[in-house]
Amino acid sequence: MNIQIILRNACHHCLISFFPPTQVIKCKAAVIWEPKTPFSIVEIEVAPPKAHEVRIKILASGICRSDDHVLSGALKVTFPIILGHEAAGVVESVGEGVTSVKTGDKVIPTFVPQCGECSPCIHPRGNLCKLNDFGTFVGLLPDGTSRFSYKGELIHSFVSTSTFTEYTVVHESSVAKIDAAAPPEKVCLIGCGFSAGYGAAINSAKVEPGSTCAVFGLGGVGLSAVMGCKAAGASRIIGVDINKDKFPKAKEVGATECVNPLDFEKPINEVLHDMTEGDGVDYSFEVVGHTDTMIAALTSCNMNYGTSVMVGAPATGSEITLPPGLIITGRVWKGTVFGGWKSRDSIPRLVSDFMQKKFTLDPLITHTMPFDKINEGFELLQAGKSVRLVVL
Repeated sequence: MNIQIILRNACHHCLISFFPPTQVIKCKAAVIWEPKTPFSIVEIEVAPPKAHEVRIKILASGICRSDDHVLSGALKVTFPIILGHEAAGVVESVGEGVTSVKTGDKVIPTFVPQCGECSPCIHPRGNLCKLNDFGTFVGLLPDGTSRFSYKGELIHSFVSTSTFTEYTVVHESSVAKIDAAAPPEKVCLIGCGFSAGYGAAINSAKVEPGSTCAVFGLGGVGLSAVMGCKAAGASRIIGVDINKDKFPKAKEVGATECVNPLDFEKPINEVLHDMTEGDGVDYSFEVVGHTDTMIAALTSCNMNYGTSVMVGAPATGSEITLPPGLIITGRVWKGTVFGGWKSRDSIPRLVSDFMQKKFTLDPLITHTMPFDKINEGFELLQAGKSVRLVVL
């Protein structure tokens, strides 16, 4: 017999059914069968969680540019697949041996696991747990199988999460318990976009008070990087984007000025050097995922003490060639995954900080819409008409 409870959140009441932990659930999911095709909303089967796994009812999921990279074919994955990796939900059932969460807990699944035992988890600067499926995109749980199927055909998962579905199954290392009162349609952004950008400034670059920063790409992650620079005390934050419509929102969250590379005849790195009396910025952030923008961000920062951080996910197989003189003078060039946060330790704290109004997520969320309109959501993203869109 199903046990039903009512969970209240900031936007609506949602009816959650808790099924017996051995029962297969039939539910709606947005499936991609091949690149450059729209989502198909179909009824799939979600198998029960095995040992050390958690089955989650998804309440809200953000649409991220990384998901769109799969649609366009820029990221190579195995199809068919259920995308989505930025979400909040409620634990529906748990497998044997799960101790960190229980049925009814509000949670955020995370695409960067934290097993707590491997060398990246143990190292104070590490966060890319060896259980991750980031970059390899195998599309299976750690035991090498999937809990998703459609008419008997296996459906792959995306970066350990797959949240464009009413129910998903993740490994216990890929889920963090959060404040039960947190609104899922807002804190879902902490599962990827906000944390990636904000942490890039706070953790990865370690932006210092009074410094000058440049953020290339003013989407949801880029705006979060702007917020991180502001929180760290940067005195000047320059937003860089070819879409001028993004400038008002960037200034709202902390950018002191914005520039469009298309407005200049000279390269944007030279423009930024001119704007800083020839010095270049102290910190630059590439939040687009294009190799030419990565080089532009690198050469925009000071040749001796500047730090440039790559945040945007590049296309599969991308390569960069550059002269060593750009680095040997002292520049630091580095990457970041999930803003350097150790996921299961940090997500609950970030949610707590949000609940205590230490930062806001409202400016990042420009649209919300029902799950069955997910294709319209991606059209808005591709047209540059949304910052972060959340499907409920």
